Parts: sequence; structure tokens; C-alpha cells
Amino acid sequence: MALNWKLVIDSEDAPRVADFWAAALEYEVEDHSALIERLLAAGQIDEAAVTEHHGRRAWRAFAGVRHPDDPHDPVTGVGQGRRLLFQNVPEAKSTKNRLHIDVHAGPGGLDALVDRLEALGATRVTEVDQGPAGHWWVMRDPEGNEFCAS
Repeated sequence: MALNWKLVIDSEDAPRVADFWAAALEYEVEDHSALIERLLAAGQIDEAAVTEHHGRRAWRAFAGVRHPDDPHDPVTGVGQGRRLLFQNVPEAKSTKNRLHIDVHAGPGGLDALVDRLEALGATRVTEVDQGPAGHWWVMRDPEGNEFCAS
């Protein structure tokens, strides 16, 4: 039986970088507000663990995004398929990522994808030319994490 998984990405501001990746991938930011309200009411967490983001309760140090077609738990808001989880860590990013996301261009082509990602806050780093095989861009998300657009 195949295992379930999620890609966890260290961040400085999990809700902000989750917003970027949800928009970049056309995913949905997970809504954990009902779970948070229940945990607060039961005294299992305190206000220090949460913040308000886009008008609803959200975890201060975590945020998830999920593919809109994949199932999710309606009670917790947690995705049960293709999912990225962002978690705040105290240290800043200091070296190249050992793992990265490749974002593939759709019908609009690579130029349209790169322009859209830049409008969301990404920056171009290097264009990689593979000759007849094509080219792609190494880019950075708003927190400096490298990814490829191809």
C-alpha cells in the first residue's frame, strides 16, 4: 500500500509563504479555523498559538496548502492528498535548498508562468538553457527558497 506524505517547508512566516504557494500552484490554503476554535474552547491551546489571517483564525507558526481536487478532513481542514505544510523555524535560510519544487507551465507557456510567479512575489535567478530540450528558470519564492519554472 502506498504511503501518504506531505512536503514540509521551513519558513519565517508560514501564512505568508503559504499564500504565495497556494496562488502559484492554484492550490487552496487549508482552513483550520474550526479546529482552532474547538481547541481554544477546550483549553488545549492558548491564544499565543494562533493569529488572524485573511479574517479567520490560523496557526501562528504553521500553514498548509492542498490541491483543490484532493480530499480533505472537513473537521480539521487538513488535506489528505497533495499537500505542502509550512512551519516557522527560528533560523533564517542560509544555503541552497536540498529539495525543491518544479512548477510546470500550462497552456499559456513558460513566459506567462514566470510573469505570473513574479507578480506573486517570486524572483528570477538563472535561466537554464538545455538547447533542443528547452529551457527553464531557477526562481526564488518570497522567502528565498529556490524552485524551478519549466
